[in-house]
Amino acid sequence: MNIRLAERELSTKFGLFREILYYDGQRESIALVKGDVADGQEVLCRIHSHCIGAHVFNSVECTCREEMEHAQELIESVGRGVVIWLDQEGKGNGHLALIESVKFKSEVGQAQAYVKAGFAEDARDYRPAADILSELNVRSIKLISANSEKADELRRFGIEVSGVTGEAIR
Repeated sequence: MNIRLAERELSTKFGLFREILYYDGQRESIALVKGDVADGQEVLCRIHSHCIGAHVFNSVECTCREEMEHAQELIESVGRGVVIWLDQEGKGNGHLALIESVKFKSEVGQAQAYVKAGFAEDARDYRPAADILSELNVRSIKLISANSEKADELRRFGIEVSGVTGEAIR
């Protein structure tokens, strides 16, 4: 269960969001909230995993930074939505897995590169995101992702996903 620790107004290049910090006893998660989402139906939502390469080191080897920017732009354009940032580097495997998988990435996609390096194809856990959406009292979401498995996982945790927009790359 995620506990709300703190919140503040956050000015971004895409507009003003409310940043809410959560903690589940092991990891922090952050919700960027635009507008009134309580009791909201079909609220635009991006579930975004941490990516130190793109967000800190400006790596061009992935599209994580662009995906985050695009989600914030979409949410700003409609005036309501949520971005949930989860501390799940390397599809939940950690940064070591990302580094170790690079040598395989040219021959197979990133998910299979993790497997070749001895890690899970995708070890992410979306329960924290589901907990946060429930705590925010969001009734249903339209997921900003090209990954329909995220929607399936959220549904498994009781979140109503009314649609998936492939406008984000993953």
